[in-house]
Amino acid sequence: MATNKRSYLDGCAAAHALDLVGERWALLVVRELLLGPKRFSDLRAGLGAISPNVLSQRLAELEASGILLRHKLPPPANVQVYALTDWGRELEPIILQLVRWGVRSPAFTRGAALGVDALVLSFKAMFNPNRAPARDLTVELWFDDQCFGVSVADGHIDVTRGAAAHPAATIKATPRALLHLAYGKQDLDVALQAGRVAFSGERGAVERFLDCFDVPASIGQEVLARDDSTMPPTINAKATA
Repeated sequence: MATNKRSYLDGCAAAHALDLVGERWALLVVRELLLGPKRFSDLRAGLGAISPNVLSQRLAELEASGILLRHKLPPPANVQVYALTDWGRELEPIILQLVRWGVRSPAFTRGAALGVDALVLSFKAMFNPNRAPARDLTVELWFDDQCFGVSVADGHIDVTRGAAAHPAATIKATPRALLHLAYGKQDLDVALQAGRVAFSGERGAVERFLDCFDVPASIGQEVLARDDSTMPPTINAKATA
């Protein structure tokens, strides 16, 4: 394990977990690798504001901790990529739960720009089995040159990087456009006419896919909905501000 990292020096396993992935950017690096290996340049593109030096440091720390590994792809690719280990992939449900927890914050800006992998993974976090279509559904998503397959079956959702097998519909959009359609429930016809989204295949499949998701209310909205007069005044004030 890397020896230059700070430690909580706490015997709790949760504290040790934060020693491993609690540094700034560490969990977001893991997020970017949950759907498959990536090159250094791909990671930088997905993380936006991270500097090359910080990314290199986080990758080295995560590798030393056994969370990811690096290897060279065989020819003709012949490039170095980073991939999660089996243990590293066990962080997926934790990250998905953080997505659902974080979106409920009153300070979270809903509808802001989102990276491709972050959006696609959010579909797993925001999927509502009660809104799943009665029959199996597979769609293919394209964001410029990045392709993902999404399948819904038996009340479960699966997302993979790469082409889908026999999709009922193929959707092409920007991440932000699809974000607003799936979570903001914006009108599909309006988005089509504005050129923000395009699709081929069954329109019904597109509509069923977009209807699969449910964004939890923020904490402030929940407080207002309950109209709980027993709530401490400071919390009531924040909720109604």
